Amino acid sequence: MANLNKVMLIGRLTRDPESRSFSGGGKVVNFGFAVTNRKKNQTSGEWEDDPMFIDAKVFGRSDSSATADRVEQTLRKGNQVFLEGKLVFEQWDDKDTGKKRSKHVLVVDNFQYLDPPPEGRGRESGGYQRGGEGGYQQRGSAPKSSAPARAPEYDESEPQTGVANNPPDEDNIPF
Repeated sequence: MANLNKVMLIGRLTRDPESRSFSGGGKVVNFGFAVTNRKKNQTSGEWEDDPMFIDAKVFGRSDSSATADRVEQTLRKGNQVFLEGKLVFEQWDDKDTGKKRSKHVLVVDNFQYLDPPPEGRGRESGGYQRGGEGGYQQRGSAPKSSAPARAPEYDESEPQTGVANNPPDEDNIPF
């Protein structure tokens, strides 16, 4: 039986990336992400936004943390990006309640900027360049697909959520 765990999403960051370093030299960068699905209200017939909030993380090893460094240094809340990665299931014991908690998390292998570069960071200044499929990427950084390092178990509080403010175009809805 074949298995496939690959996720590709376009959405917006709901909180700024936060970095945490490991004693072995690696690091993990955590951030919130939201995608907005559109659905038709059965009673009113109007289209409504149905946001989905996702916790995402990027791992960087001590020898290769380019993707984690780029996320930490260049992405901010509200940026629209394309993320590519895989889902992992995390479980931990809540220190406050003593109950077992769990969530699915997107482990990002690659990302692409979809917002135009900020003023002063265009082609002339060596910041971003137009990438394939209409996206933007930092000049001199080629997307790489490499397996992220595994992080040790840890406790996290309730996931933070934000608001997605970029609903999909009604022409792209599959029904």
